[in-house]
Amino acid sequence: MNGPIHDVRPERTPIRFAAAPIASVMLASAVPLLPFAANAPLLPPLGFLLFIAWRMLRSDLWPVWIGLPLGAWDDLASGQPIGSAMALWTIVMLAMDALDRRLVWRDHWIDWVVGGTALLFVLIVGALLAHAGSLADAIVLVGPQFLWSLFLLPAAMLIVARLDRWRLTR
Repeated sequence: MNGPIHDVRPERTPIRFAAAPIASVMLASAVPLLPFAANAPLLPPLGFLLFIAWRMLRSDLWPVWIGLPLGAWDDLASGQPIGSAMALWTIVMLAMDALDRRLVWRDHWIDWVVGGTALLFVLIVGALLAHAGSLADAIVLVGPQFLWSLFLLPAAMLIVARLDRWRLTR
C-alpha cells in the first residue's frame, strides 16, 4: 500500500478540551428530567457525583467558584430550591481545596471517604433545605440514596478518568 499512514484518532479540539468536564456534569445533572417516578429519593445525585469525581481527579481543572453555575444548573434540573446546590457545591469545593492543601498524599480510600463525606453533607443539608422535616427525618429519607451514591462513587471516578483520557487525547 503506497502513501502515508493515516491516523484515525480524533483530533483534540479546544472545545472538547474545555467543555467535556462541564458538559458531563450538566448531562448527569439533567438525568432527573427523565420520566422516573419514585416515592423517595433513590436516584443518586449523578451531577454531584461527577462534579466531585472531576474535582478529586483533576484538582487544578476548575476554580473554586465553579460550584455556582454548575449548582444553579443542578438546582434547575433537579427541582431543589434555587441556590441550594449552588451554595452546597461551593462549600464542598472550598472544603476540598482546604483539604488538598493539608494532605500530603491521597489514595483511593481517602478519596472515597472525602467523597462520601461530601455526599452525606450535600444530601442531608439539601433535604433540610427542601423542608424534609427534622435532622432524623432527613437522615432516614436520604439514607438509601446515600448508600447508592457511596457505592457508585468509584464508578463515577472511572467514568471521569475515561472522559479525561478522551479529552486529553491528541
